[in-house]
Amino acid sequence: MTQNDQEFLEYVVKSLVDHPDDVKVARKVDEMGVLLSLRVNPQDMGQVVGRQGATAKAIRSLLRIVGVKNNARVNLKIEEPEGSTRAPRPMREENA
Repeated sequence: MTQNDQEFLEYVVKSLVDHPDDVKVARKVDEMGVLLSLRVNPQDMGQVVGRQGATAKAIRSLLRIVGVKNNARVNLKIEEPEGSTRAPRPMREENA
């Protein structure tokens, strides 16, 4: 199986971030498909995730298209870097 998806992800993310040398992509293939794990500099997390996750969602959509062209299911996991400044999500309250 080719690694077009990994190269594509590296290219896109390196174009977005301020520290392209810190971009690392790990590729794992199993029965569920391809899992790409992305690590970036903690200062670049905001640029990769985007406002309300819009950038991450767009990257995932593009990877899905790359996967379809290569007959593979491609998933993206963005690794939370140590020292990340992102606040934890508050728990949602369910009204009964």
